[in-house]
Amino acid sequence: MSLRVFGHRNPDTDAICSAIAYADLLQKTTRPDAQAACCGPPNKRTEYVLRRAGLPAPKIVMDVRPQVEDVCNPDTVTASFGDTFHEAFERMKTRDLRAIPVVDANRRVVGLLSALHLLELFFHDENNPTKARMVSSSLQKICDVLGGSFQHVSHPDQRDDFLAMVGAMSAEGFTERMRQLPSERLLVVCGDRPTIQLPAIEQGVRVLVITGGFSLSAGMIELARAKNVSVILSPFDTVNTTMRLKSAQFIDPAVGTDFITVLAKSTVTNARAVVERSSQPVFPVVTDEGVLVGMSFQSDLIHPPKPQIVLVDHNELGQAVTGADEAEIVEVLDHHRIGGGLKSQQPIRFINEPVGSTCTLVARQFRGAGITPSPGVALCMASGIISDTLSLRSPTTTDIDRNMLAWLTTLCEVDLEQYAKEFFEIGSALRSSTPAEVISEDCKEFTEHAVRFSISQIEETGFDLFWERKDELRAALEHFAKQQRLDFAALLVTDVMTNGSLLLLSKESAAWDDINYPRLDRSLYSLKNIVSRKKQLLPLILQLIIPARA
Repeated sequence: MSLRVFGHRNPDTDAICSAIAYADLLQKTTRPDAQAACCGPPNKRTEYVLRRAGLPAPKIVMDVRPQVEDVCNPDTVTASFGDTFHEAFERMKTRDLRAIPVVDANRRVVGLLSALHLLELFFHDENNPTKARMVSSSLQKICDVLGGSFQHVSHPDQRDDFLAMVGAMSAEGFTERMRQLPSERLLVVCGDRPTIQLPAIEQGVRVLVITGGFSLSAGMIELARAKNVSVILSPFDTVNTTMRLKSAQFIDPAVGTDFITVLAKSTVTNARAVVERSSQPVFPVVTDEGVLVGMSFQSDLIHPPKPQIVLVDHNELGQAVTGADEAEIVEVLDHHRIGGGLKSQQPIRFINEPVGSTCTLVARQFRGAGITPSPGVALCMASGIISDTLSLRSPTTTDIDRNMLAWLTTLCEVDLEQYAKEFFEIGSALRSSTPAEVISEDCKEFTEHAVRFSISQIEETGFDLFWERKDELRAALEHFAKQQRLDFAALLVTDVMTNGSLLLLSKESAAWDDINYPRLDRSLYSLKNIVSRKKQLLPLILQLIIPARA
């Protein structure tokens, strides 16, 4: 599995752009298998960035817990009804397998063939002489297994239950025994013994197998044609020919139809509960329609490799992609507070600095490594800085942000000042999204002093659209908080023109009386000069929460 670089849930421009840029840097340095990913679709502004930068959007991955198809072997061998013991055993031996799936013409799994059940074809009905000599096969399969040739053949693909006899006794004794069995089912094996060949042909046996590389005389083969007796020439001696006949049997009776399959799209965790109690040697991995996509051993599902991920623009598991707690987090690159829940079994690189944008940190990594990003990646990083610092006007802006944006300006093939204006004018969430989409566009969840809450943020050029949609946004916030079982949900609407915000809440407690900002309406406050969720609003909310729960 490759290394995936993730931004936080409900990703904003900085989260997606830093993931793209950092994956690009890792590909050029230490991890050529690095891939950018995101756990949510890009918003309108981020789509604009990627379009202008000429970069594809990261692959959307909502859950990094490995699925069965991620850990199974897709290059598997199979058998089908009508295959012989020899064919199936050779495939199993080549891969050192104890069992293989049996599939139909559409690769749907219809059974499981184990080596143990396969061997039973050799030793079934040992106490019944008639059944013990039975070989269920076709003349063509027998000829193929022997590596022989036909001197004469009739109905080579017909499936028959042959009764094998070896002409290794006196001609008189053999002839007497042969007459006691149905001629149409008899398969007679003998060497260069005309005294056996002639009575067998005269009785009209189904097939005569001549061993040792010998063949019938011209007169004898004419008689065989007249009696419709097929003749197979085997290059092996009688003993080895007889042994190989057994391996020409069809596998059909040995196929087990009581078996366990696992769904390809099932998580390994769910599949583990099914297979760990089973003694089955291998597990076919199938689609919902039962079509084979691979094969897994029990150990693959009980002890699977952990996916490796890098977190950018966040460090809290509550904001990370689902399954991050079961993955190996190899690196963190962030500019937010350090939250709870993040653990590692080994030391990891953890970069967390108080700058305005994660893209600032990624750009500095490029510059420190002496690697010049492509114009598209440079514009991507510049967009993350512009977005998170409101074009360097946010109080979170640092000199590092300014320096990195100045460096990226020299690498981008656009006028960044004009580009920044277009960036904020495009993709107004209030103009193009439903209330639920507005809230989820850039939403982060927090837990502090047993209080679970979320803060969503959108940037607009003015508040006119907000006033038109205020009531439906409040209703959506209330529904979101109830659905996610949050104590409250907040929406910060920031005007990038005036550097001020409106704060809308799903509900407010008595603690909000101490907010010291004008209350404009029910659960609605005007926050002058508040534009940063992480540096301004979150600390303000935490000050209100802590006394309220104290």
